[in-house]
Amino acid sequence: MANFFSHASFNSNDEAATYNRVAWRLIPFLLILYIISFLDRVNVGFAKLQMSADIGLSDAVFGLGAGIFFIGYAACEIPSNLLLQRFGARFWIARILVVWGIISVSFMFVTTPAQFLTLRFLLGIAEAGFYPGIVLYLTYWFPSKLRSQVCALFFIGIPIAGFIGGPLSGFIMKSMSGVSGFSGWQWLFLLEGAPAIIAGIVTYFYLSNGPKDAAWLTAKERNVIVPALQAEEAAHRAMGHGHRLVDALASPKVWILAVSNFTLLGGIYGISFWLPQIVKDLGVQDVFLNGLVTCIPFAVACVAMVVVGRSSDRTRERRWHIVICATIGALGLIGGATLTGVPALALASLSLALAGALASITVLWVLPSTLLTGAAAAGGIALMATIGNLGGYVAPYVLGLAKEATGRLDFGFYVMSAAMIVGALLVHLLPRNASIDEAEQVPVMPERHAVGMP
Repeated sequence: MANFFSHASFNSNDEAATYNRVAWRLIPFLLILYIISFLDRVNVGFAKLQMSADIGLSDAVFGLGAGIFFIGYAACEIPSNLLLQRFGARFWIARILVVWGIISVSFMFVTTPAQFLTLRFLLGIAEAGFYPGIVLYLTYWFPSKLRSQVCALFFIGIPIAGFIGGPLSGFIMKSMSGVSGFSGWQWLFLLEGAPAIIAGIVTYFYLSNGPKDAAWLTAKERNVIVPALQAEEAAHRAMGHGHRLVDALASPKVWILAVSNFTLLGGIYGISFWLPQIVKDLGVQDVFLNGLVTCIPFAVACVAMVVVGRSSDRTRERRWHIVICATIGALGLIGGATLTGVPALALASLSLALAGALASITVLWVLPSTLLTGAAAAGGIALMATIGNLGGYVAPYVLGLAKEATGRLDFGFYVMSAAMIVGALLVHLLPRNASIDEAEQVPVMPERHAVGMP
């Protein structure tokens, strides 16, 4: 079986074997969950190609609906992460999946813009906590030196979802239109929403809350993982890093990371929600062919995320990986706005934009767990996700307003590009210390009970 991590990352063969086994057990399953999650967030972009005429959905209202998801999502993220610590990851993640799956399927019965907006808002509430909850859950298992790679392997679900979701959504909408009296977009919501319900049930029986209650771990493997995480937590506390929720809320560094996350996620979701329409405007009218073309930027992003994540862990460097990738993403957005007369170049530029944004956010998410521990880690990660996901509200809405006002998306692209540059500058201006510049040397773990300890 191939290894997730190079043996050079470890001090012994036993350590390498243990963490690679844990990775094989957890990451593919969590990746599948994230793919389902992202499909249910952005399939509305494909549904719009048909449903707009059926329910009277304007570009501005669609942009609002695409983004309003993140209002409900952001409002509930911090409470959700704290409840995950209280009730355990297995139950809480399963609950999130089942509820959002039910709401996602309900979209097939939408008949008015008001119903569309309401369900988008409720979907955000239902899914709140999934993304930061998984990030927190991964810190229960993996030490700091592996987290950039682990985040990359998890976040790669975004481009994979885009890669398979485009052709799949186009195929469903084209081939299922009219079957049993339902439109193609209605079948899209049904067939892409139901897997979340099934996955939620499987999650409850498959996941463990932490290393201590994982029956599939041997005693030897548990003794590799648990003491290492305890040592990281002790070292982190010795350096005076916060472990209370108030420490996260009062940390300027956490707020800087949150704003940077806002700018990067704005670029990611702005592109993701509008990419089918962008490709259509470039001349691809057939919905299935549209899906095939839209998977190209996501394929490029897959490669970039893995390469950048490995590079960041290998070099023990975070700051410049984030800054350079975010800058490339911003330049890609500018290219996407200015090169629309040459569709191939416009698509290549958007591929760079998505790859840069996703690669930078992969490394960015390593940093909060190097600054905080315990309840502060749970709250800080959720705060970062909360502020960041507001970018998922703002960017699609700005693009929708620009499209409706001018018939073009270039103004919105320029705004998102400028925002990503600001995010890169903020990361660059973070105070220099070991936690940021050599993250692996500053370990952090949640409280002992979070890793299954008494």
